[in-house]
Amino acid sequence: MGKVILTADSTCDLTKELSRQCEVARYIPLHIVLGEKSYEDGVNIVPPDIYKNFEVTGTLPKTAAVNVSEYIDYFRPYVEAGDSVVHITLGSALSSTSANAFAAAKELGNVYVVDSCNLSTGSGHLVIEASRMIKKGLPAQEVAEKLKAMTGKVHASFVIDKLDYLRAGGRCSALAAFGANLLKIKPSIYVNNKDGSMSVGKKYRGKLDNVLLQYVDEQLSAYDNIRTDKIFITHAGIGDDHVKVVYDYLSGKKMFENIYITTASCTISSHCGPGTLGILFMTE
Repeated sequence: MGKVILTADSTCDLTKELSRQCEVARYIPLHIVLGEKSYEDGVNIVPPDIYKNFEVTGTLPKTAAVNVSEYIDYFRPYVEAGDSVVHITLGSALSSTSANAFAAAKELGNVYVVDSCNLSTGSGHLVIEASRMIKKGLPAQEVAEKLKAMTGKVHASFVIDKLDYLRAGGRCSALAAFGANLLKIKPSIYVNNKDGSMSVGKKYRGKLDNVLLQYVDEQLSAYDNIRTDKIFITHAGIGDDHVKVVYDYLSGKKMFENIYITTASCTISSHCGPGTLGILFMTE
């Protein structure tokens, strides 16, 4: 009987240490296109490269899904070795990468794809949950079924300090971005855990640290059944001092057993831009 192999899209944003603990066999990198050159997310390009390019050119990179043949190439060695694969993808509303993974799995067999209906460490939560189940000896199909039942229990949101990247990406007008930056308005972005789509939530106003603490309080008070085993602080291009403010605040609540700090991948960072921070957690 073969092993159960755990893989995921590069967008789940787990640290190297967490990836090691979870025994993730491999991450499949999405593509980042800068000018005429294509890169692999986290392999030969990192978020500071994107920020530097934007400062110089004022243009954002394009992001591209992993195609079906790439997925087949990734999964095939495990399947041919007699193993089964549990693979967790970026939310289907955000990219065709999820549909491509399902297509590859159908062709190969013995690959169980889970649409995380989420992004970043929203998907990362499911990777950790999958790892726990695999270590308990659950078969791949059962792991995938249990993960699918969990997607609606993962809650992901972010606060964005400046709207420059949303403007450059066509998600808000130049006038709206200018007005928001002038008035120090910082919108929150919510991920719909039914499919991974995103929408604008509350618009905060004021100094970033004050906004972040207000946002954290409101997120944690919105649910009365939050799981306390883990929470992520995931950020893109934000100063360590701001991250520390949020970490210290969460630590002071003595609510969570593990508070993980992670950095958003290139795919995520290229859409939100620097100055972004979110807390991502699960409910029972």
